[in-house]
Amino acid sequence: MSVGTSSAPGGRDVRRPPEPRYGDPAELGIDPDELPDGLVVADEHGRVICFNSAAERITAVAAQDVLGQRLDKALPLEDLEGRRWWQLTDPYGGLAIRVRQPERNLLLPGGREVLVSARYVRTEPTGPVRRVVVSLRDTEARRRTERSHAELIATVAHELRSPLTSVKGFTATLLAKWERFTDDQKRLMLETVDADADRVTRLIAELLDISRIDSGRLEVRRQPVDIGAAVGRHIQAYVAAGLSADRFLLRIEQPLPALWADPDKIDQVLSNLIENAVRHGEGTVTIDVTPATSPREGEDAGTSVTVSDEGTGIPEESMNRVFTRFWRGSKRGGTGLGLYIVKGIVEAHGGTITVGRAAGGGAEFRFTLPVSAPAYLT
Repeated sequence: MSVGTSSAPGGRDVRRPPEPRYGDPAELGIDPDELPDGLVVADEHGRVICFNSAAERITAVAAQDVLGQRLDKALPLEDLEGRRWWQLTDPYGGLAIRVRQPERNLLLPGGREVLVSARYVRTEPTGPVRRVVVSLRDTEARRRTERSHAELIATVAHELRSPLTSVKGFTATLLAKWERFTDDQKRLMLETVDADADRVTRLIAELLDISRIDSGRLEVRRQPVDIGAAVGRHIQAYVAAGLSADRFLLRIEQPLPALWADPDKIDQVLSNLIENAVRHGEGTVTIDVTPATSPREGEDAGTSVTVSDEGTGIPEESMNRVFTRFWRGSKRGGTGLGLYIVKGIVEAHGGTITVGRAAGGGAEFRFTLPVSAPAYLT
C-alpha cells in the first residue's frame, strides 16, 4: 500500500495517510473460527481448504478429518426428498452464470437439519469456479420460533373452543326450545353468551396486539391522560363487582407532570396489572402514582405507576420470564399473553417496565412513561 503525496502552498510535499482497504480478511485479522456460523471453503478442485470450529460443532465432524477431502464427501448433504445435494446443484460443472445457492434446509447424515447457503467465487463473470464458500447454520433458533408459533396456535384454539362451545350450545338451545324457558332463564343464557362473546373479542384483540408488537406497527395515539383518574376507574369497577374497597390503596403524589399517552392502551396496561394483583396476589393491592425524576437537575422525566400486592410474589428464577409469551406463573389460567402485551405497549410509548418483590412480600410491577407530547405539538 503506497503513501501518496500532494503539493502544499509554497511547493512543499505533504504526505497523505494511506487509504484504508476494506474487505480484506488478512488486513482485518479475521479468524474463521471467530465467525458465528459454520464456514466451509472448497478450492477450484473441489477440495476443502477451510472448515471452521462452528462447522465442526454443527456437523459433529473434526476439521482434520475433512480438510483435503472433496466437498461432497466432507459435507454429504441431502435435500428433504433424499437427493444428494452436490450432485443436484453441481457447482463446478453447472451453469457458468450461477453465483450462489440461496439458504435452504438440508440434511446431514443421521437426519439432522441444517440451513445451508453457498457462494460461487469466479475471477470473471462466466469463468470457472475458483472457490465454493458454504455457510452452515443450526436450525435450533428456527425451531424455537416454530414451537412458539405452534404453542400460540394451540393456546388460541383452546381459548376459543370453550366460549364458542358455550355460545353455540346456548343459542341452539334457545332457538329450539324458546317457549319452554322463563324470562329469567333466557336472560341468564343470553348474559352467558354475551360474556363469552366478550371473551372471544378480547382474545382476538390480544392476538392483533401481538402481531403489531412483533412487527413494530403498534400505533400510539397520544392524548392528555389523567393517570390517577384512570386507576380510580379500575378500582371502582372492582368494587362495583363485589370486591371490598379496603382491598385497594391508591396513593398519588402531586404534582404529576402532564402525561400524553394513548388512553385506551394505558387502560389495557392498568387492567392487566391490577387484575394480576387481584387474581394472583393477596392482601391489599397498592397502586402508587408518582412523578419520575430525571437524573439531571431533578427535572420531571415522566410518570411512574407501581402496582404491588401482599401475596407470595414471583419466584426469583421466574423474574426474567414474566414478560415473555405464555408465562402464567404457578397458577394456570388465561392465555399468558397479557404481560407480554403490557411490555409492548409501555415500550411503544418509550417507557420501561420492571418486576420485583414488594415490601410486603408480593409482586411489584412498575412502569414509567416519559414526558412527551403529540406530534402536532412537537
